[in-house]
Amino acid sequence: MRKTVYLLSAASLCGCVAAAPSPAPGGNPSGNTLVDPIPISLALEEIITVGVRQHLKNPIAAKFGPMLAGERTKSGRHEIVVCGYVEDKGAPAGNEPFIGKIYPDAGNSFELVAIDDTSVGGTCRMAGLAMPET
Repeated sequence: MRKTVYLLSAASLCGCVAAAPSPAPGGNPSGNTLVDPIPISLALEEIITVGVRQHLKNPIAAKFGPMLAGERTKSGRHEIVVCGYVEDKGAPAGNEPFIGKIYPDAGNSFELVAIDDTSVGGTCRMAGLAMPET
């Protein structure tokens, strides 16, 4: 009887196979462009606002609207992608969409990819960040 229980136990365990976990969307070093959403901390918000203000007509009066951020590794480089809106008092458009990148491995350097461009919303969606509504 004991042998039968052991054999049945061993047979039931033979079908168990551990599956490899699926990789995170942004952490895929093969070039996946999707980001893993992250919260925007005060330090990250400061990097974003200072970086965007450098490209505005009236940086002092600028007001920032909703923003989203996500991180990923692309071509072996860690980056944080940021999408949002800024109201530049010197621009006639009002709330202007923007997309930027922050490189934590390079001293949190900020790169403004585009501002007030019709492609910003599509680029953000392709990265996995749906542009927030203004």
